[in-house]
Amino acid sequence: MKINLKDKTALVCGSSTGIGRETAKQFAQAGARVILLARNPNKLQEVLNELDKSHRDDHTYLVADFSDYKEVDTVVSAFAKANLIHIIINNTGGPAPGFLIDAEVDALEQAFIQHVKCNQVLIQACAPGMKEAGYGRVINVISTSVKAPIEFLGVSNVIRGAVASWAKTLATELGPFGITVNNV
Repeated sequence: MKINLKDKTALVCGSSTGIGRETAKQFAQAGARVILLARNPNKLQEVLNELDKSHRDDHTYLVADFSDYKEVDTVVSAFAKANLIHIIINNTGGPAPGFLIDAEVDALEQAFIQHVKCNQVLIQACAPGMKEAGYGRVINVISTSVKAPIEFLGVSNVIRGAVASWAKTLATELGPFGITVNNV
């Protein structure tokens, strides 16, 4: 199936490695303008150089660390004020493995910041433009742990469930504006 994302701008979080990097490449091949977002500018520049520029050459990147949701908010809000973002790929590294009973309380808080608070500031920055355009897509990279917890991934199991509920709530709220919110 060929997907055409011409005239769409996609913000791909965690795009310096792994799933985010490959997602950014696929979106560029499909014709989207890709905005990379991660904390390492050198890695982001590498990925930027790898993006397909046959459809457009205005891909770029933003630098922010998902451990600081206020930094993510500042960077993305400034960009979104001047640029319509049609698609958000919410993707960032998962919490460290381990049993939930052994997890430090701060590990839960940090995971909540990275996966829920950052998602929230991203949608708040981008939703006004999406609503005006009558089109938006939010895709959250989560885990099968939302169906059944995965052993030794205690903090991740908790946070991925929170993101799934966040998405379900927003899907109902934003659907009437042509904005879908899904989990993968």
